Amino acid sequence: MSISDEEFELLRRLIKSRFGINLTDQKKSLVVGRLQKLLRSTGFQSFRAYYEYLTDGKNESALSELINRISTNHTYFNREKAHFDYFQQVALPAVTENLKRRNSRDLRIWCAGCSSGEEAYTLQMLMLEYFGGDYGRWDAGILATDISERVLSIADQGIYAQERVMQLPETLQRKYFRRLPDGSSQVIESVRKEVTFRRFNLMNRQFPFKKPFDIIFCRNVMIYFDQPTREELVGKFHQLTVPGGYLFIGHSETLGRNHSLYRYVMPAVFQKGA
Repeated sequence: MSISDEEFELLRRLIKSRFGINLTDQKKSLVVGRLQKLLRSTGFQSFRAYYEYLTDGKNESALSELINRISTNHTYFNREKAHFDYFQQVALPAVTENLKRRNSRDLRIWCAGCSSGEEAYTLQMLMLEYFGGDYGRWDAGILATDISERVLSIADQGIYAQERVMQLPETLQRKYFRRLPDGSSQVIESVRKEVTFRRFNLMNRQFPFKKPFDIIFCRNVMIYFDQPTREELVGKFHQLTVPGGYLFIGHSETLGRNHSLYRYVMPAVFQKGA
């Protein structure tokens, strides 16, 4: 099934307005490849007919299916390991000391664009390692959000092929996973229950969080956004970061003109002023 320039532009504008993803002309073949089977199976004769179905105001589930197919979710455990080392060795001790000074044990960490859950589970394991037996005295855990219901269902189950898990230290593999009969590994229940997965669109006008976060991870998400969209999102992150809190982004991403909102700490790690 072919797509005309006009049909591609209609879908591109829809995806940009609803999900922030900026599809370049080079992505036309990707759109066709990921959607043509869906169009055939659901009886649409053209991409225009599909677009009109998406925009009639009655098909939120169809829009969810669209983003499930368009979004790219490539990740694995311990991706960009230096970030996890910094989280455990510097950022986590710093924010917990800040909380103690305020007589608070409400530690708030958000994985925005969590994909299939590897990042969120890694952070939770590192938190458990850091706090040890003291973890129960903290109101901690991870909020993990993504736009794709498909990857969230994978994350919620916490089952991964062994090659996805092998990047983790063996101590964490032995302690926080159980091997399944088919050779895959599942994150143990005591870790899974500490991570809350929710569907959330970073393009929402309002972010419904009642309290700011001590640490925000949003890595390899903003590469799909254009510069104005990135800058608007970074501004929202800044408002939702406590003074002294941290923002982690992907190594191929920048904060753009909003770089002055945070202090550079190390590659792709920034801290809000105290």
